[in-house]
Amino acid sequence: MGEILDIYDENLTWLGTKARDAVHRDGDWHRVFQCWVIYRDEHGRDWIVLQRRGADKDFFPNRLDVTAAGHYTAGETMRDGVREVREELGLNVEYEDLIPVGRRVRIARQGDLVDHEIADVFFYICDRPLREYNYQREEVDGLVAFDIDDGLAMYAGERESVQAQAVGFGQDVMTITPADFVPTNDDGMYKVLILAKRCLNGEKHLVI
Repeated sequence: MGEILDIYDENLTWLGTKARDAVHRDGDWHRVFQCWVIYRDEHGRDWIVLQRRGADKDFFPNRLDVTAAGHYTAGETMRDGVREVREELGLNVEYEDLIPVGRRVRIARQGDLVDHEIADVFFYICDRPLREYNYQREEVDGLVAFDIDDGLAMYAGERESVQAQAVGFGQDVMTITPADFVPTNDDGMYKVLILAKRCLNGEKHLVI
């Protein structure tokens, strides 16, 4: 049967459980965990780390996406979601290390599949060099890191692309554009970058 997920209505009222494949087939609302790795380097530059999704993903393969993410299996809570950071990135992280920044709702279609996600979103501050990540190659195609200010300028239409540090792509530096990212219907990446900047500036009351 595969992975079993909790399913909900649009008000987050629990309805029961269902196999993951059937959830995406039927477009049921379900919950996921998302963690974005960010940091400020010794020169005062702010960075965000993203993964490129594997080629066999059901939704948006080979696109840049949140650093670590995954579905909660039935009965799991937000605290359990931190395992995605450990498994996908090889980082020894505890739930208390994460900075909660609220929830996002995402609706996506890919062929006959429908994804209705309610994501619990977190930041994790970690300045580990990309080459030292022991990431899960079955799930993650590679990692990139780019300057948050450059990313903000790109999403504001002030530049067409940014230069990113890279690992897993056969090159240490690569050019990325908005077309390389998982698409959203709510300027999602732009919002994440704005919030990441505020977080690294020490601001409070952060909500996505």
